[in-house]
Amino acid sequence: MSDPLRTVRSTPRTAVVIGGGLAGMLAAGVLRPHVDEVTVVDRDALPDGPHARRSLPQAHHAHLLWSGGARAVETLMPGTTERWLAAGARRIPLPTGLVSMSALGWFRRWPEMQFLIACSRDLLDWVVREQVTAGPGVTVLQRTEMLGLEGGATRVTGVRVRGADGNERVLRADLVVDASGRGSRAPDWLRALGAGEVREEKVDSGLAYASRLFRAPAGSGDFPVVNVQADAREPRPGQTATVVPIEGGRWMVTLSGTRGGQPTSAADEFENFARSVRHPVVAELIADAEPLTDVFVNRSTVNRRRYYEKVADLPDGFVAIGDAVATYNPVYGHGMSVAAQGVLALREAVAARGVAAPGLSRSVQRAVAGPVSMAWDLATGQDILYPGAIGREPGASSRVLRHYVDRLMLTATGRPLVAKALFDVMTLSSPITSLLRPEIALAVLRGPKLPRLPGPPLTAEELRIAKEPRGQREPDAADA
Repeated sequence: MSDPLRTVRSTPRTAVVIGGGLAGMLAAGVLRPHVDEVTVVDRDALPDGPHARRSLPQAHHAHLLWSGGARAVETLMPGTTERWLAAGARRIPLPTGLVSMSALGWFRRWPEMQFLIACSRDLLDWVVREQVTAGPGVTVLQRTEMLGLEGGATRVTGVRVRGADGNERVLRADLVVDASGRGSRAPDWLRALGAGEVREEKVDSGLAYASRLFRAPAGSGDFPVVNVQADAREPRPGQTATVVPIEGGRWMVTLSGTRGGQPTSAADEFENFARSVRHPVVAELIADAEPLTDVFVNRSTVNRRRYYEKVADLPDGFVAIGDAVATYNPVYGHGMSVAAQGVLALREAVAARGVAAPGLSRSVQRAVAGPVSMAWDLATGQDILYPGAIGREPGASSRVLRHYVDRLMLTATGRPLVAKALFDVMTLSSPITSLLRPEIALAVLRGPKLPRLPGPPLTAEELRIAKEPRGQREPDAADA
C-alpha cells in the first residue's frame, strides 16, 4: 500500500538511506513505492558486478544467508533467490548438505529441515544492488561522505554530506535510514541534534578470523558445507574451521579463534591451524587443494548492540537497521539475516503508516529489536564463556538455560524432532522460545535416540572426491 497522501501533496516525499550494502539496498527498494525519490549515500565507488568493495573487508570471509534471512529477502524482492542461484550461488539443504561438528557431537544429515544460500558476499550484494538500482526512483551518490543529520531533537529532516568534489550539501528527507554498518556514527549524530543517549552493550571474545580461497576439486559441485565448531565449555580458546562452496568452482575456507588462540595471516600456518581444531577434517580437505588467494585476517568481530528502541526521546524521521544496530560474532552467520528481517519490519511499518508518520521511528526500532535480540542472545550466550571474554556475565537464569541448551544440542545429534527445532532457531526461522515447547522439552529430557557419530558424516563419493590426487580427474559440468 502506497502513501495515501502521495497524489495530493505539493511537496515531494523523499528518503535517504546511508549505506549501499545489502541492508541499505533492501531498504531503498522497500521505500521506493512510498516516496517520490530515494537517495542512497555511500562512501565507496560501488562495483558494477560481483566484485570487492574497499570498505567491506569482511567480504573476504565466509558468509551464510540462513533460510530465515533468505525468506525475508524473497518477501522484500521476489525472485532474488533464483537470481542468486542463476549467478552461481547454491541453495544448500540443512542438515542434508551440512557436515558439522557441534560442541556436543556431529549432526546427522537428515532430510531437509531448513536451508542456506552459499556464495560470496560480493555476489549476494550485487544481485540485490542490480535490481534496486535498475528501476526509477532510486539515486545512488557514490564516493560521498556522511557528515551528520539535519533537524532537531524531535525530528530529523535530512542529512549533510560531502561529495567526491569536496563540496558539502544538505539532502532533505522525510525519513533517514542508517544502514551504514558497524562503523555507524549515529549516536554522535543524534547527540549533536540534542537527542538522548543511545545505550550500547559489548561482548568481546577476542575473536579473529582468517580466510583463504581454494580451487574446489573437480566433481565437487554438490559438496556440503563442512564446519568444526568450538566448545565454549572447554578451558581453551574457541577455534573453528569451515569450508563453504561458493560460485566459480571455489571453496571459501574460514578459520577463527578467540583471545589467545587466533589464526594469523601466514599462509604456511593456515593448514596447521585447521588441523589443530577439535577435528582435522577441514585440514584434510584442503591438504592438496590449490590456494587462489593470500590469507585475509579480520579482527572486527566484537558483539555490539545499540538499544535505539529504548531511547526515551528518539526523534521522528530516523531509523537504524542492520549492523548499525547490532553486530555479532561472524561465526554464527546471523548478520545479513537479521538485517533482512529488520528491513521487513521497516516495510510493514511504512506501508501501514507512511514515511512521515509521528512515532514511526520508535515503532520500527521496536520491531527491529525482535530479530536483533534473538541473534544477540544466541551469539553472546556462547561468546561470554570463552577465556578472557569481556562483557557482562550471565545471570543465574542464563546459566540454567545454558545447561538445558547443552542437553538439547546433544539430543539434536540423535533425534530429528529436536534437530529440526534447533535448526529452525539457528536459521532465525523460529523464535528461541520454540526450544521450550513441551514436546521439545520432553524429547530433550529423554536424550538422543541414536548413538553419537564417530566422525564426519561424509559420503563415500564425497570422500573419494576430496581424497583423490589433484590433477587426475577430468572436470565435469558442475565445475564449469
